[in-house]
Amino acid sequence: MGFLDIIVVVAYLIAVVGLGCWSGLNRNANAQTLDPGSAKGYFLAGRELRWPIIGMALFSTNISTVHLVGLAQAGYETGFLMGNFELLAIIPLIMLALFFAPFYIRSRVVTLPDFLEQRYSRRSRDIFAVVSVLSAIFVHIGFSLFTGAVVLNGIFEMNLPMAASILAVAALTGLYTILGGLTAVVVTESVQTVVLLAGAFTITLFAWMRVEGWEGIAAHVPAEHLTLLRGSGEGSDLPWYSFALGYPVIGIWYWCTDQTIVQRVLGARDENHARTGALFAGFLKLLPLFVFVLPGVICYALVKQGAIDGAQVSDSSNVYATLIRELLPTGLQGLMAAALLAAIMSTVSGALNSIGTLVSYDLVQRLRPNISERALVSVGRWSSFLSLVLAILWSLTLHPEGIFQSVNAMITYIAPPITCVFLFGVFWRRASSTAAAATLGIGSAVGMVLFLLGHFEVAWWMDGAKRLRLDFLLIGVLLFSMSSAVMIVLSLWKPHVHTPQSADLVWKSVWEPLKSPGWPGLGSYKFLTFVLLGCLATIYWLFS
Repeated sequence: MGFLDIIVVVAYLIAVVGLGCWSGLNRNANAQTLDPGSAKGYFLAGRELRWPIIGMALFSTNISTVHLVGLAQAGYETGFLMGNFELLAIIPLIMLALFFAPFYIRSRVVTLPDFLEQRYSRRSRDIFAVVSVLSAIFVHIGFSLFTGAVVLNGIFEMNLPMAASILAVAALTGLYTILGGLTAVVVTESVQTVVLLAGAFTITLFAWMRVEGWEGIAAHVPAEHLTLLRGSGEGSDLPWYSFALGYPVIGIWYWCTDQTIVQRVLGARDENHARTGALFAGFLKLLPLFVFVLPGVICYALVKQGAIDGAQVSDSSNVYATLIRELLPTGLQGLMAAALLAAIMSTVSGALNSIGTLVSYDLVQRLRPNISERALVSVGRWSSFLSLVLAILWSLTLHPEGIFQSVNAMITYIAPPITCVFLFGVFWRRASSTAAAATLGIGSAVGMVLFLLGHFEVAWWMDGAKRLRLDFLLIGVLLFSMSSAVMIVLSLWKPHVHTPQSADLVWKSVWEPLKSPGWPGLGSYKFLTFVLLGCLATIYWLFS
């Protein structure tokens, strides 16, 4: 790193941490003037978030170094294939806007387990709260800290111990998140979204110019690398039907039911801001294919051209680091370091805030129903801190092989029963509390067993040498099918006894959500949904 790069990175860190602490503490002070010790001011930013902030915060929390590093690695190895995970996220974001957000806003819940209690029972809430906390620690924070440390060491050749790199990033992010709450998180995430996209566009532009445009890419990259949908055996372990069947299972969990993501929507000032914010995030998800995956494809072409020494990417997790070192001048390398730090910090901060909210409202408040709101904030801060310590320890056990695919494979074992319970809950009036609790418990237990069998390489169905091989997306489909069977059978056996509150949390038909008029003109959620689907269809038509 040059001296100018160091100045850029240090200035960015000071600005973001300072902004986070100031905005969070200032918002909390204002909230406490109106409502002393306001926990909702800390956890939900006083329910004052508008759609641009919500959309950018959703995108920024989602995009971590796992995406920057893992998607470039995937682009180098398999081309556009992994871009499906980014593009298909638009479908569950539309579902969040149309079907889930209205119920979340109307029920005034603080957490999604709270929503499950209103729709089903306290037992469902308890199970889901524990699963949500564990997924935030091990999926969102642990992988982000690890990949952040790997890429920063790889780009700037700092040769720091892995533990030191992880601790530094964790300490800086934890500081403003634990002090400032959701306000600090969403304000910094808005800034980080701009920095992140600026850095991603910069590296893509420089790589595009070096490879001499699309002609240079097409001349040196296998044709199948430039297609999104492939059949079985066409240079892919993930054929098109795996995405079509399996992605909705993990996508609905991640975008519609995961506290780390949806907490930004829960803080919306009204239903229209919640819906439009989710759709704005959908438009932002059109970008990763071109600014995260494409650089990896270009790196492959540059290696074939001889412009980059292939030895530098013998470990494909170094693709992004190699592009930055080889293509960017001093100063812009500092910008990329800031972008990478933004990706790490935004995801970690969002997950920490959600953990604090879940522990405070779904676990501690049940044991101590008369606890003050000021004490809840204190509980949230301490639980965030302890979760950060656990995530640091977990991150030190990880390895860099196939980063992006590893994260999605892990999600596959968590998501199916949760997706099942939420989908049936809002669309099927007969879905019962007994069935929901059983589905969450049995589905999570089976998912954990299958994950451990795969982790210790004793899962025969994932062996590529066998005639029958199930990729992780298809395993998710089977888990979802099993969860659905449990849900249907037990709901018919022990029907749900609705309260007036739970009866209002089920759509009478799939068309009922569209009866809400929303904002007029170009701000209409119906118009935005139509345009977003048109953009998605165009991309698949161009790269099919």
